Amino acid sequence: MNINESFFSALDSLKANKLRSALTMLGVIIGVAAVISLLSIGNGVSGSVSSEIQSLGTNLIVVWPHIEEDSSDYQLLSMGDVAALADPQNAPAVKAVAAQIDLQERVQFGRRNKSSPVVGVTDNFFAIKNLTKGLSGGVFTPNDLALRARVMVLGSEIATHLFEDQSPLGQQVRLGDTTYEVIGVLAKQGVSQSEINGQVFVPLTTAHGRLFTERTRSGDLAITTITLQATNEELTNAAVVQITNILRERHNITNGKADDFRLLSQQDMLDSFKQITRTLQIFLGAIAGISLVVGGIGIMNIMLVSVTERTREIGIRKALGALRRDILSQFLIESLLLSLLGGVLGVVLGWGISTVAGQINQELDPILQASTVLMATGFAAAVGLVFGIYPAWRAASLRPIEALRYE
Repeated sequence: MNINESFFSALDSLKANKLRSALTMLGVIIGVAAVISLLSIGNGVSGSVSSEIQSLGTNLIVVWPHIEEDSSDYQLLSMGDVAALADPQNAPAVKAVAAQIDLQERVQFGRRNKSSPVVGVTDNFFAIKNLTKGLSGGVFTPNDLALRARVMVLGSEIATHLFEDQSPLGQQVRLGDTTYEVIGVLAKQGVSQSEINGQVFVPLTTAHGRLFTERTRSGDLAITTITLQATNEELTNAAVVQITNILRERHNITNGKADDFRLLSQQDMLDSFKQITRTLQIFLGAIAGISLVVGGIGIMNIMLVSVTERTREIGIRKALGALRRDILSQFLIESLLLSLLGGVLGVVLGWGISTVAGQINQELDPILQASTVLMATGFAAAVGLVFGIYPAWRAASLRPIEALRYE
């Protein structure tokens, strides 16, 4: 019996037991569908967040104080640090520097109010963070900072909470004990900057004069975070070195002592996120793979039942001259057909699930990679082969005389 005859014989056997074959394939279908849907959705999320981070530019660098756990003694960043970093003679690889301070205040418009993060920022903050796209109204000007103007820019979520369907522009919003005019509303931000949607922004000088009075040990105005933009992506590492040297010198940190600040580049953030998503996808794929193993056990169980049911048939074939390898190949092909058909149906089902997930969440764009399909179907085939070997070997090992006597 050649391979073609074995194939069609196996196919006839599966057709003769359609319901049993379908139920046997179910474990493989579910396992492959889980692998396809989880990995394609994971690829979509990873691609979406990565593109958002990259859209900000991989030349961004963020600096904030290094606060030890359970420690109240730490060095704040200051406006003096900002001025030193903004000096092109000190840091020629740095293109722009923005400062911010963070606090929590209650904002109120009419009867609607909410405790919200309030961020005091310099006028170039929005451009550096790429927040001007889709902006309604305007952002702060150098004049607003010079005059300590009582103006604010709202994130999309806090604007919706306070004003619902009304236009926020030009409205007076109470922040603490003072009213501020809304001059701009930011567009809704994606996952990488989602915290901005719930924030209220005021000029840094206004925040220093009215809301945030903390100072450094030297008496300089304190700030929470410094965001810097390197001249280009190629100079990001050089900018990191220059920033580190400037801050260590200003904070009197001698050689051998640890920095009292933390520094993170956008590229570091992107690399870390990719590593996390890669680990998560491996974990999800492993969990889904367990379903395939369970499906393989189901295939082996059914194939053993099939061997028992067809013992006389095997005996007759051997008596008519069928070789051991013929019986072995027939049952192995049956097992492979079950797993491969289940794998193909699982790919279709998994892609359908991920497509529906993408339609439910418009921000999600599932990505089905060819490598994922090949991996899932290949693993399904391997499962069918591995779990089909023992039943096939058992069928091929039957002695013709004993098989013919079997009732």
